Amino acid sequence: MVNRDISGSGAGEVASEARARDKQATVNEPTRAMAAAPIVPVILSGGVGTRLWPLSRANMPKQVLSLWGAEPMISATARRLEGITAESPIVVCSEDQQFLVADAFEKHGLQFGTLILEPLGRNTAPAIAVAALRAAAISPDSVLVVQPSDHVVTELAAFQSAVQQACQIAAHDRRIVLLGARPTRAETGYGYIERGEALGDGAGGFSVRQFVEKPDTERAAQFVRSDAWLWNVGIFVFTAQAILDELALLKPDILDRCRTALAQSKASGSTFRLDNEAFGGAESISIDHAVMEKSKKLAVVPFECNWTDIGSWAALWNIERKDQQGNVVLGDVESVDTQGSYLRSDDRLMVSLGLRNVVVVSTSDALVVADKSKCQDIKAIVEALRRRGRREVLESTKGYRPWGTYETVTTGDRFRVKRIVVEPGAQLSLQMHHHRAEHWVVVRGTALAQVNEETHLRHENESVFVPIGAKHRVANPGKIPLELIEVQVGSYLGEDDIVRFEDAYGRS
Repeated sequence: MVNRDISGSGAGEVASEARARDKQATVNEPTRAMAAAPIVPVILSGGVGTRLWPLSRANMPKQVLSLWGAEPMISATARRLEGITAESPIVVCSEDQQFLVADAFEKHGLQFGTLILEPLGRNTAPAIAVAALRAAAISPDSVLVVQPSDHVVTELAAFQSAVQQACQIAAHDRRIVLLGARPTRAETGYGYIERGEALGDGAGGFSVRQFVEKPDTERAAQFVRSDAWLWNVGIFVFTAQAILDELALLKPDILDRCRTALAQSKASGSTFRLDNEAFGGAESISIDHAVMEKSKKLAVVPFECNWTDIGSWAALWNIERKDQQGNVVLGDVESVDTQGSYLRSDDRLMVSLGLRNVVVVSTSDALVVADKSKCQDIKAIVEALRRRGRREVLESTKGYRPWGTYETVTTGDRFRVKRIVVEPGAQLSLQMHHHRAEHWVVVRGTALAQVNEETHLRHENESVFVPIGAKHRVANPGKIPLELIEVQVGSYLGEDDIVRFEDAYGRS
């Protein structure tokens, strides 16, 4: 996707050409309205995906992981609208995800039009509000296609057809358009849409009689038995002005705070870091509760293709290719007399014997074994581990930074060993630590190391010592990746023991 300017028509048209154009517009008004407005993808990349622990963690959330297919979920989401629009997406994510998202886009040949960084999570209503405000500043008639970053759609043509229909309705009627999927079970975690009469514009949409967010089991079962009800898949289409008008009517305080947060944001190119105080004061509420349950301007387009909200390991088991025993097997796994299970090992040999309908996921520092029907409860377990201060729920052994990657090899009492890879031309921040010293050993490439006022050029099999309290940084001046083994020794080894003095990537 590339950025594109929307230009007006030429000023020298003759009267006959104008009359012909006006006549055509009366025949095909929805198409004309859609063509006049840019279609702007909006990708919501909030949340961590705790039900997919231990793979998804605070420092490596599910949307930047390749959980299904060859590329991260967020870049697959961005690619889904290729062919419909040439506009680059507006991406809303947390500050902590900035470089993860940028890296996922860059490595897969994509670019974003705007990156909006949230200082804290406030749910989807404020996230959509700031995206719409940013789009409206460029063109209030922009048609926004809002997608979560953790969905899988396997039938691209059907998906794009539904989106194009929704864009027509949004551009022509200024409605808030939802995509709705036919429910297959009494799912209490989704919203439900009761469709009404067909709209008269030929775009294939329906009016909405009512929107019910996350009903109880009894009501969900009633909805499934009726052809009138559809699942809300969480994909919304509307003009920037239409959703801002609805927010002004239904949640004016949220809109005011988001407007202030964007106006007072710290901007760097196409990246906007929202003001913490203003955005933090916005009510934390979903767009479903804030707008969809109350709006009188809803429409729905039936979504006739395979769609999955990747919210659990069981959801992944449903869509992945299975062996003859109904198992999904990923990694170095030997399964014997095992059926209907999801088996994934990212780091070691896994052997399963005599298991039925279970999920087993192994990483280098955590192992989950669960009944497949209980996968939703992993979130509660993660919350309990977080309250106990367990590092494993916050950070994975491998972390991504704008300069490269680091991976924890081993940890013990008062020491930690890491493998650090610095990309060519990149450098770490100038920093110091209060509680630990560090030893760097170069195993590949060339390191330019600074310790206080001294600089050292180090090659393979050479080392650098960084005392506690010393200002230091390392850079890669070479043409190949720099690989270091870092040994940390000290009384506290947390990632938050960093005081930064200078940083090429704008981190504080």
